Amino acid sequence: MPLDDLLFRRGDLTPASFDSDAMTVEAVISTFADVTRRDARGSFTERLDPAGLDLSGLVGAPVLDGHRQGSARDVVGTVTAYRMEPGALVATIRLSSAADAAPVVDRIREGTLRGVSIGYRVTRWEPSNSRARLRTAAAWRIFEVSAVPIPADLGATFRSQDMEPDEIEITTETREDDRAQTRAAIRQIARSAGMTSEQADDMVDRELSITEARAEAFEAMQDRGRTTPRIRTATREADNPATVLQHRSDALYARVSGEAPSDAARPYMSERLLDVARACVEATGTSTRAMDADQLFRAAMHTSSDFPQLLTSTGNRTLVAAYQAAQSPVKTTLARQSTLADFRPGTRLKLSDIGTLGEVSESGEIKHTSRAEASESYALDTYATQFAISRKALINDDLGAFRDWGATAGRMAAETEANLLLSLLLSNPTMGEDATALFHADHGNLASPGTSLGSVADITALDVARKAMRGMKALDGVTPINATPKYLLVGPELETQAEQVLAQIYATTFTDANPFTGRLTLLVEPRITDESWYLFADPAALPVLEYSYLSSAQGPQMASREGWDVLGMEFRVVLDFGCGAVDWRGAYLNPGD
Repeated sequence: MPLDDLLFRRGDLTPASFDSDAMTVEAVISTFADVTRRDARGSFTERLDPAGLDLSGLVGAPVLDGHRQGSARDVVGTVTAYRMEPGALVATIRLSSAADAAPVVDRIREGTLRGVSIGYRVTRWEPSNSRARLRTAAAWRIFEVSAVPIPADLGATFRSQDMEPDEIEITTETREDDRAQTRAAIRQIARSAGMTSEQADDMVDRELSITEARAEAFEAMQDRGRTTPRIRTATREADNPATVLQHRSDALYARVSGEAPSDAARPYMSERLLDVARACVEATGTSTRAMDADQLFRAAMHTSSDFPQLLTSTGNRTLVAAYQAAQSPVKTTLARQSTLADFRPGTRLKLSDIGTLGEVSESGEIKHTSRAEASESYALDTYATQFAISRKALINDDLGAFRDWGATAGRMAAETEANLLLSLLLSNPTMGEDATALFHADHGNLASPGTSLGSVADITALDVARKAMRGMKALDGVTPINATPKYLLVGPELETQAEQVLAQIYATTFTDANPFTGRLTLLVEPRITDESWYLFADPAALPVLEYSYLSSAQGPQMASREGWDVLGMEFRVVLDFGCGAVDWRGAYLNPGD
């Protein structure tokens, strides 16, 4: 009997330990037991190394109904806490009180649903140094927990309640049978753990429980692993499924984008989507013999996460490439990037300088100084779109629609960000610091209408703007900050005139020289449709505009699922984005004629 078959055998038919008020239950979600799996080469043993487990994201991880991820209704709870016990990872789970989760929660409550399984991602595999096919997850992370009828790790189970004495008739024969089963189980645990018969007899003589014997066996294996030198052997890159999947993803992206593939991806360039789906299904140990194209794609979407992951990865790369190419100069050059942890308004606090240092008196007294403060705030919003690839396109290996949708979604994400930033700038928002517009005469950063670039007074207008920015004061209203203009922002109406103003001209006299040549960088934004123009300081020194993403999802995010309203694959692009004006001292506006 394998080691993991001996876990928590007693009380399997008793109800789970359930707190009905708090709707919480405890579960052993992993005993790190070996599990037999299959791939295209046959069966192999998968081992999870507890030392390589990253637990940073476990609290808050969803608890699913049988690893289903098709909709929000598949979430039946969440992990609220965890602890390590000898040879086991125990989690506290808060179950949902929603009506659609009740069938699963009731089965857990009554003890008919006992099995627990984890969903995890492996970032590093450690090859075996033996002839047996053993793959050890040396660095891995749990991203979900599921209630399942039959777990791969038989020790992973919802914990049972302690029975009351009057609930079961305990006879001498029953107790003796239990002792015999316990002794047999302990000896099997010792054999599976590589312990000697003397060590097994010692555990039996001390009348250890099965749990205590497992803990002692686990410690023995840990001690033996620490004293035994590890011999690393070379492994073929082609034997690593994660590496093969990456090469297939690179090849698919090369086909979609038209870029040259890498040398490692080149052997997969001739594969159609049907071939990729077949390989992903066969990697799970499932035979594809007699499957037609429709059955193959359905099996690839249901029995393996590799095929949807490969399509999503390719879509993300297409989206990001188009997204980066369509960036507005206002975002990339004039605004400062930040992140927010949630969707509540984020506050940006500004502190004044402490002033110049005061003279110390003869008695050595040092006077205290105070600092003024002000704040600006803005919040994130969510923007999204979705599209689908039909079953016909998958079967026909038609990647054009996939490419066009991904590229369009990337461009539209960039357009969404640019529209929000320009709408903010052109609306001249009110600042929280003094309840005055961003560009206002009281701030000294707004010119009177009537001076446009390209006129005889263009150098004079720039000179006035530069003097105004140089004269900006800090929050205390006294300390000069010497804001230095670096960028000139115009719309298409003034693009040619601005280029002429900033062009290098070899003057015959010093009065004809252009003092702004090489000092200002021209930026053109097509959303500025009038003859207004702006000067901005370097946002690294004096930021005026700021934009933020959700800290856990920076930039547009793509996800996929099997189509429900359509036959095929559905893709969703979500963007969590917000922007705001954080200061007025680093910019100047001339509204033009």
